Amino acid sequence: MAKKRMIQAINEALDGEMAKDPKVVVFGEDVEISLFGDTSGLKDKHGAHRVRNMPISETVMSGMAVGAAAAGYKVVCHMMFGNFMYTGFDSIANQASKLRYMTAGQIALPIVYMGVFGGGRSAAAQHSDAMHPMIMNLGGIKVALPATPADAMGLLRSAIHDPNPVMFLQAAGRGGEQGEVPDGDHVIKLGKASTVQEGDDVTVVAIGAMVRPAMRAAQELARSGIGVELIDPRTVVPLDSATIFGSVRKTGRPVDWSSWTRRATCVPRHPTSRRFAPTSALMPSRRRSGASRFRMWRCPIRRRWRRRSCRTWSASPTPCAGFSAKPLQKGPEQ
Repeated sequence: MAKKRMIQAINEALDGEMAKDPKVVVFGEDVEISLFGDTSGLKDKHGAHRVRNMPISETVMSGMAVGAAAAGYKVVCHMMFGNFMYTGFDSIANQASKLRYMTAGQIALPIVYMGVFGGGRSAAAQHSDAMHPMIMNLGGIKVALPATPADAMGLLRSAIHDPNPVMFLQAAGRGGEQGEVPDGDHVIKLGKASTVQEGDDVTVVAIGAMVRPAMRAAQELARSGIGVELIDPRTVVPLDSATIFGSVRKTGRPVDWSSWTRRATCVPRHPTSRRFAPTSALMPSRRRSGASRFRMWRCPIRRRWRRRSCRTWSASPTPCAGFSAKPLQKGPEQ
């Protein structure tokens, strides 16, 4: 294994798949100069006919991806920011997500729509959304949200060769983070969750940029004798419900720290049982992300996040064998 940055892992996955398969093509916004670094050097290695800058028209890009994939190419359509997918959403929602179903599987659509999602980087409102809940509810499109360089490489390799469209969303501000990446053709099956840390008292489900703060919280709770089992689904479509349910059966206390929005959850509803505490969710309020870091820190969204995130758990020797009336107690208001 070698330590690599997430951007480097993505770049190596693209380079490796393009070298193995001449049908893999990359096009999108500024992919030749590579502002993020994830497509750096691909044009020099594989030629301008396979790596192309596109006009700033997401409608053209998303529709062109559908046509090229239907014609037999494996398309990586780089939209830069996830917010830009809104502009090209007609082809994504009405064509890419439905064409395989409409043709009874006769047409394969190996498309990877890439983009950065999430806030916290002073990128303002038009570059800071978490759009995966909307994609999750479309049907027909898989959604991958890697949290580590190894996951980014493995999921991207699988996504490129998947016959279905895949939305590959990289957590904003995490491209420079380092992590160990296995040698060789590292591949991760879409729909397989990762158990980041094992524990017996509470299950925390986190994705993308939320995995690192969840890990810090788990380490802090461990010093108080509370064992946190941290699950990273890695893909929300398909969702590895079996791994999540298995962990919740063990701990009895589910916490969803998987979304920047109220509109989606990675903790599926379980058949009603008195053995499990209600799912707690950590999320911001319904406010837009500002451009100024100072304003972001002072705005109510941060204060509400801290207040709503203040939860305490008391470890129970048999957490599934019977709860007290208040298995989750709120901490003091801040």
